[in-house]
Amino acid sequence: MTDLHRLSIRELAEGLSQAKFSSRELTEHYLQRIAKLDSQVKSYVTVTPEQALAEADAADAALKAGNATALTGIPLAHKDIFCTKGIKTTAGSKILDNFISPYDATVVEKTKAAGLVTLGKVNMDEFAMGSTSESSYVGATSNPWALDHVPGGSSGGSAAAVAADLAPFATGTDTGGSIRQPASFCGLTGLKPTYGRVSRFGIIAYASSLDQAGPMARSAEDCAYLMNVIAGHDAKDSTSVKKEVDDYVANLSNTSVKGLRIGIPKQYFNVVGLDADVKARVEESLKKLEEMGATLVEIDLNMTEAYVPTYYLIAPAEASSNLSRYDGVRYGHRCENPADLMDLYKRSRSEGFGPEVQRRILIGTYALSAGYYDAYYVKAQKVRRLIQQDFLKAFENVDVIAAPSAPTTAYKIGANLSPTEMYLGDIYTLAVNLAGLPAINAPVGFDKDSLPVGLQLIGNYWSESQLLSIVHQYQQNTDWHTKRAAIAEENA
Repeated sequence: MTDLHRLSIRELAEGLSQAKFSSRELTEHYLQRIAKLDSQVKSYVTVTPEQALAEADAADAALKAGNATALTGIPLAHKDIFCTKGIKTTAGSKILDNFISPYDATVVEKTKAAGLVTLGKVNMDEFAMGSTSESSYVGATSNPWALDHVPGGSSGGSAAAVAADLAPFATGTDTGGSIRQPASFCGLTGLKPTYGRVSRFGIIAYASSLDQAGPMARSAEDCAYLMNVIAGHDAKDSTSVKKEVDDYVANLSNTSVKGLRIGIPKQYFNVVGLDADVKARVEESLKKLEEMGATLVEIDLNMTEAYVPTYYLIAPAEASSNLSRYDGVRYGHRCENPADLMDLYKRSRSEGFGPEVQRRILIGTYALSAGYYDAYYVKAQKVRRLIQQDFLKAFENVDVIAAPSAPTTAYKIGANLSPTEMYLGDIYTLAVNLAGLPAINAPVGFDKDSLPVGLQLIGNYWSESQLLSIVHQYQQNTDWHTKRAAIAEENA
């Protein structure tokens, strides 16, 4: 069974239920691939073979007894921002390098309850702050399509693990594009759900009004299977919404592309820095959707220029507050031989946090400080409302909005982008988080260097089923999501 990693989630589920292979065989297959190939990709921070095999044996027992769920026995990887009981959870930071969580995040709890097998924890930008996965304390992850390029960020380890077939699917989090952009860079499908659709409990917080968990996989169908497990209300998360959860798999064919009105924001396709190949591939994908029966409607999103400055006031302000708990006293990294309490705070935080995290804490603290709070933070919140209203007005005339997921394909590792260049790379994704909307990335081709390009579809609130359905039907008529990097074709 050397090709188990080429099977879709549906095929894996069918194979397990029909006893064509066991969960232990499947899990061992992925563990062997990780052992053989991940030294090149560096997607995993922690691999948990003993726990994985124990969970696989329990899954096989459940399958044999007829007590299995749809996904019992299928392995997955968790972004290292989800707390996992008894397993180190670092959020890519030195300050949490010795932190072993005493509890599971709700998303992890739900995947365990569904019988999924945890292969381990995957790499990410430190505290989810970044677009390359280079700011991780453990080092950079490589893009399976070109090992000298980044996989995107902050969920770069999740994207790289799936793109290299070192996990069938993975969890990610998206605060300003951290699922969609790495999915775009690695040729995957990645869904950022509506804010409040998936519990944030047990996710190490970056910016609490923006963070949202979601699935990353090869196809919309694979993402739908994981959404069926992780979506839903959680009493432990005060921002979780009490709303009935769709059967995302059953709904995959429910949205008719024929007659679908797709909004094309003219501002998005005139952005300085939009790569010509990215623009061409996205336009080709829209033409394909038009051939399938969709109608393209030009729209205005007049607040586009406000996305980056608004986000980079609100997100650092929330990060400044959330990260104040890492002080060298309660848990995490503590400096050696502090002279006094102030020295303990200063050196523990200076040693524990990387440059990008420190930069955002300083920006956020400044924006929240006396004399600047009203001028910066409060004003940014007012602009955030205008951005939301801009989208809601557009949705009066269209069903979904189309955009590139990123203005370029993957950067080279060590490109040393300035903070401004890195922040401007998030131009197409930030507003979705500011407005709390759902959005999805779908692979739609490659640039001249054979690096993947992604199309982003943005939906109105609670339209995850619609977005998955549109992309699923697009994927029934194209094969971009089936393309694999050379490293993914290797057998272990």
